[in-house]
Amino acid sequence: MSNVQQTYQLAQQQFADIGVDTETALNLLDKLPISMHCWQGDDVGGFEKGAGSLTGGIQATGNYPGKARTAVELRKDLDKAMSLIPGKKRLNLHASYLESEHKVERNEIKPEHFTNWVDWAKQNQLGLDFNPTYFSHPLSEEATLTHANKEIRDFWIEHGKACRKISEYFGKELGTASVMNIWIPDGSKDLVVDKFAPRQRLVESLDAIISEKIDPQYHIDAVESKLFGIGVESYTAGSNEFYATYAATRGTALCLDAGHFHPTESIADKISAVMPFIQHLLLHVSRPVRWDSDHVVLLDDETQAIANEIIRNQLFDRVHIGLDFFDASINRIAAWVIGTRNMQKALLKALLEPTAQLRQLENTRDFTARLALLEEQKSLPWQAVWDMYCERHNVPVGSCWLDDVRGYEKTVLSQR
Repeated sequence: MSNVQQTYQLAQQQFADIGVDTETALNLLDKLPISMHCWQGDDVGGFEKGAGSLTGGIQATGNYPGKARTAVELRKDLDKAMSLIPGKKRLNLHASYLESEHKVERNEIKPEHFTNWVDWAKQNQLGLDFNPTYFSHPLSEEATLTHANKEIRDFWIEHGKACRKISEYFGKELGTASVMNIWIPDGSKDLVVDKFAPRQRLVESLDAIISEKIDPQYHIDAVESKLFGIGVESYTAGSNEFYATYAATRGTALCLDAGHFHPTESIADKISAVMPFIQHLLLHVSRPVRWDSDHVVLLDDETQAIANEIIRNQLFDRVHIGLDFFDASINRIAAWVIGTRNMQKALLKALLEPTAQLRQLENTRDFTARLALLEEQKSLPWQAVWDMYCERHNVPVGSCWLDDVRGYEKTVLSQR
């Protein structure tokens, strides 16, 4: 019996003493996929022919060597990262990660431009999620779906429609619904007199994009808000109030990004606020430092609070967990591994909480015991359960995965 197994058995008994079955927790964790984001591997560059620099408030800082330059390299890097992460995973793609020998305009992208991604997903038994790319394009400099020029607006509507067909293709090919998330950078750097007209145009544009009904077993629409961004500090058309209302009235999913709110706001508290009104919620778990800076996810209070809300309310089939960060100052594969494993750890810790007992104390208004138990259970040996999970999935236990990343950097990344 390994040290991991011995330690796990001791931890298993300690959790059993407070009414928590660790095996049930591990089985549930296996059913909660994390959608890893492709753009961490190449600093949000994408693979469009003739693509220019990043725009629309998108900014990756740092110049760590070895970023992926092609889709083949990116998939190889993802293979390495996923081999170091236990449990069920998905991949979240942006439209700009298409593959074609020739330049393809964004309103003309088709499923055929993503066949290599689908083949790879099948080989790795992964689901794919999708995002239209409404930034880093000559026609996105001023605005996209809110643009006063109907021709430009129609171009981006066509892009959204084309992306929905690709998302549907993913769902049909892979047997699991693709969540397609719409985020646009439209807004203003300085004061705006007419805030209503752009939002009215946004409603009409979104309605046009989702006008064709697609079976939700293959495709789920989502819309994502933001407080502000670089260049749109004074006004963002797609605010939280706008998209929450849109999702509730149109039946789409709502995306909450941990970095898209005021620094003192927590998206964890918003989960129970919106779930009575929407069927599906998409989470972009990130880490803002003073602003939407997309740092690697930590196992911190905010990440834990998000996980607690999902598990405590048993939202397993209604909440879709995705990651959204891009750090170019450290090894990009390590960033994937750190962030994804931290999200999984937070989910496991939530699954190991004696929620039924805590809820009973709360219902009887024994707030003293509730606080005492909440604090005491923080010290229970959840790490031993996590190590067991890693061992069962044949991935490195503890920080040993870093040796694999360093070896890969030496033999692969450093040669690019």
